Amino acid sequence: MTTSFTNPITEDDIANYLANTPDFFERHAELLAAVQFTSPHSTRAVSLQERQAVMLREKIKALEQRTMDMIRNGNDNVVLSDKLLRWARTLFMVSDPWTLPTQMAQEIAEQFSVPQVGIKVWDVMPAFAHADFANGVSDDAKLFASSLMEPFCGLNTGFEAISWLPDPQAVVSLAILPLRVGPAGSTTPAFGMLVLASPDAERFSSAMATDFLQRIAELAGAALSRLR
Repeated sequence: MTTSFTNPITEDDIANYLANTPDFFERHAELLAAVQFTSPHSTRAVSLQERQAVMLREKIKALEQRTMDMIRNGNDNVVLSDKLLRWARTLFMVSDPWTLPTQMAQEIAEQFSVPQVGIKVWDVMPAFAHADFANGVSDDAKLFASSLMEPFCGLNTGFEAISWLPDPQAVVSLAILPLRVGPAGSTTPAFGMLVLASPDAERFSSAMATDFLQRIAELAGAALSRLR
């Protein structure tokens, strides 16, 4: 025969009983006044009502913090969107394709405060075949670009792309953006790479979201397709 000694009542049993018996404290109202807890902010004892009030205030404070974080994130997104639109506008205004890669890199550096920016394209029209932006890319780098389905972000481990930058030795983290014609996720071969570099290890970390960088890659790919 099973007894309470072999199956003692657990805290879960008590919690389940109270949860399923909401009128318990109506029948034993004196318990509410008698129950006391240690205050989370001091060593003094507080009543159940006081403890609940403290917990409620902490929840409200946490919700307020989350709301402020959402507002800040929303403001940051608006600022980034404005910068992206200004950058895209400059691409439309470039009339000479020869200057497009250089101006594109300069505008990215200025609008988004990127210390170093490099661009290379290949399979261009014969008129641009001897331009600096169309040379100095190995077959391995071209295959690497085509293998990327989204921008790569992380620490510098000796990528060829850093040799396209003014100061390769200063690169600690970087983002490599494959350039294609078409929307994000396209499997068409890349015809170029855009590299953004920083001496800050956290600027382009492997954990960062790449949605915004993907938008830059799409716009850059569309603009540079004039060279093909």
